[in-house]
Amino acid sequence: MTGDRLAAPSRSDRARLRAAWMYYIEQMTQSDIADVLGVGRVTVVRMLAEARLRNEVKIAIEGELVEIVALERRLEKHFGLERAIVAPASGPEADVTPAIGAATGRYLSEAVESGLRVGVGWGRTLLNCLPFLTGRQLDDLQVISLLGGIIHARRFNPAEFAWQFAQAFRGNAYLIPAPALVDSAETRQALIERCGLKDIFEMSSALDMVVLSVGGLAAATTTTHQVGFLSEEQLDSLKAAGAVGDILFHFIDRKGRIVDHPLNDLVMSVGLDEIRHGKRRILTSGGADKTEALFGALAVIEPHVLITDEFSARRLLEAEG
Repeated sequence: MTGDRLAAPSRSDRARLRAAWMYYIEQMTQSDIADVLGVGRVTVVRMLAEARLRNEVKIAIEGELVEIVALERRLEKHFGLERAIVAPASGPEADVTPAIGAATGRYLSEAVESGLRVGVGWGRTLLNCLPFLTGRQLDDLQVISLLGGIIHARRFNPAEFAWQFAQAFRGNAYLIPAPALVDSAETRQALIERCGLKDIFEMSSALDMVVLSVGGLAAATTTTHQVGFLSEEQLDSLKAAGAVGDILFHFIDRKGRIVDHPLNDLVMSVGLDEIRHGKRRILTSGGADKTEALFGALAVIEPHVLITDEFSARRLLEAEG
């Protein structure tokens, strides 16, 4: 792929190509397109006119983004998404985390608003979105870390992302001051009930937005193993139990069901039931080792928005026929 192919399209380019695709290829009405894009009908008319002036519309739609737009629309239709964002990548085996992180940062820069209560996960993908956030002053923004893990200060830390994300928008961060994993279910309950964490968990039951990534179980790449949260033996036992990945250390199978494993009783994180009640759920993840994990996350979270890379998008669609 050329350097131009890898260049991130502007928001206006992406919206214009999406509008043109839906109008000329899918033959949607301008009013329906306006509803999908969240803009006025007059804006759609302007987008279509500009696409014609730019010579992007002839008999078919031409442009470097056409294949990406097609993948986004197929993902939206197949998985019932409000929005799919597909980031270009240099190859099927490349590290797609930076590309997905960049796309995530651009999306969140527009989506986060004053007065929201935002629950956030953790991981390399989310940490990579921070440089691409367009920070600004927002009023009454609450950012809640949905997972413990601040005992040991390190770069890949659930608290670190929540804190920096809140700082970008001058919001308040609420953290879970506990390990990601505790030694027993009784300890977990005691920390919540007797050590002041109950308020944080209650705040997480009414979220306006949820921003999550899904982790895989490949020892060579999964963050949970690389930073020392899980041993290779634990990863193997999780796989034997049917797990394909995790969301906030809740280990799930391909259908999004929590597997029967002792670790699921020891995690200091908000439950998946509370996450599913989030008003706008954003899932951002990708990579050659995460196809099955993405299926599980899509099933259990039912996200409104999926942000991934072009090769992960193809693998998802091909696996579903």
